[in-house]
Amino acid sequence: MSGLRFGYGTNGFGNHRLPEALRVIADLGYDGVALTLDVGHLDPFAPGLARHTGEVAALLDRLGLGVVIETGARYLLDPWHKHSPTFMHDDPARRLDYLRRAVDVGAELGAEAVSFWAGVAPPDVPDPWQRLVRGCAGIVEYAAARGVTLGFEPEPGMLVEDLAGWHRLHADLGGPAGFGLTLDIGHCRCLEPLPVPDCVTAAGPHLVNVQIDDMRRGVHEHLEFGDGEIDFPPVLAALTATGYRGLVAVELPRHSHAAPAIAARSIDFLRKAAG
Repeated sequence: MSGLRFGYGTNGFGNHRLPEALRVIADLGYDGVALTLDVGHLDPFAPGLARHTGEVAALLDRLGLGVVIETGARYLLDPWHKHSPTFMHDDPARRLDYLRRAVDVGAELGAEAVSFWAGVAPPDVPDPWQRLVRGCAGIVEYAAARGVTLGFEPEPGMLVEDLAGWHRLHADLGGPAGFGLTLDIGHCRCLEPLPVPDCVTAAGPHLVNVQIDDMRRGVHEHLEFGDGEIDFPPVLAALTATGYRGLVAVELPRHSHAAPAIAARSIDFLRKAAG
């Protein structure tokens, strides 16, 4: 057996109440959950956050699920503009507040990592990279004080979209120990120059969080396993060889309409692919 720990993302259970989603994920045999803080799933801006977080912590413990925190909510911060504001906007305060709340929730849940990304630079911003570095430095400092590990995700189409961009950002932040890498396996096929298993090997020393899905070259669309171009057994073997022990969470954010069936197919596929 590979020893890999598989999880499922709650952004693929958008039509379920969070407790019900967690129970389905646990009943299917997953080891953990990638929990996106969003309007329907532990809204970090809703009243009673501490109480709700405590309830989620107790349920995760009863179900035996590990957890990572994801912060890819689309319209949580701005009802008109997807994923806005970012650190690159003129007023990034709402983004920083969201990420601080995510770190606080992560600390309370004992999360293995809190994951975030750069976002798309607004037009006509003269210094997007400098703004991103300043914003990341602020959340790195906050997370370090809470003892929380951060996983920064390269995302196609965003200011940091590949592994080279992550390395540049990591260096410009001074190489902080708590600033790790979230790797989406599908993204490797989408745009990285190396074969997917080689990307995994190269990323290995920095991995704190892994998302997994199928994808095609040049098309940023999260697909069910077998619907894209990735050969998964070599990818999972490479991941095992790195010694990674965190969650490998299925990332299918547009598949909530059939979440239980898709989650069941996904865990079966991953177990077979892992040998």
